[in-house]
Amino acid sequence: MMAAGAALALALWLLMPPVGGGGAGPPPIQDGEFTFLLPAGRKQCFYQSAPANASLETEYQVIGGAGLDVDFTLESPQGVLLVSESRKADGVHTVEPTEAGDYKLCFDNSFSTISEKLVFFELIFDSLQDDEEVEGWAEAVEPEEMLDVKMEDIKESIETMRTRLERSIQMLTLLRAFEARDRNLQEGNLERVNFWSAVNVAVLLLVAVLQVCTLKRFFQDKRPVPT
Repeated sequence: MMAAGAALALALWLLMPPVGGGGAGPPPIQDGEFTFLLPAGRKQCFYQSAPANASLETEYQVIGGAGLDVDFTLESPQGVLLVSESRKADGVHTVEPTEAGDYKLCFDNSFSTISEKLVFFELIFDSLQDDEEVEGWAEAVEPEEMLDVKMEDIKESIETMRTRLERSIQMLTLLRAFEARDRNLQEGNLERVNFWSAVNVAVLLLVAVLQVCTLKRFFQDKRPVPT
């Protein structure tokens, strides 16, 4: 039993990651998107870390709920109110350059007492560290000795391609959000049309039954039967 316990402890120790190991820097901040349900009469806030001297683009859309509107605020890590919008369906805001710290994004649905809102928002970072990394690997190569084409041209082409791919991904995400909002509107309109159509059919049937009963009463023979 003691040997088995010692073997199990040794295996767990080997599987555990090292603690306090040096050389591992902070993970890079990546773009992100999120869709959440904001209840009626509630306010929801999110915090996003940002590096210094970068560009942060924030875009949000209300894709579901009555009115398709929400209040939005954006605060800097120092607590400064950067953006404040009231009863908007969507919005795009860019912070450049950014401060190092946590930015606060809040969506407020307090003005609505019944309807909940389905909100989509996206965060896009454009850090200057990427350019420094590109410069690093470009300086490590001597294009004059290895290639006939200038390294600057290759770097410019790769950078242009990367920018266009990122913009394409962003546009596809926005189109998906627009499609979700339009689908919610169409489904809501379909439900209303079906409901009122059913009400109209019920009223027509009721009127038809009442008319038939009324006509029957008019043509009934009410003379007394002779005995």
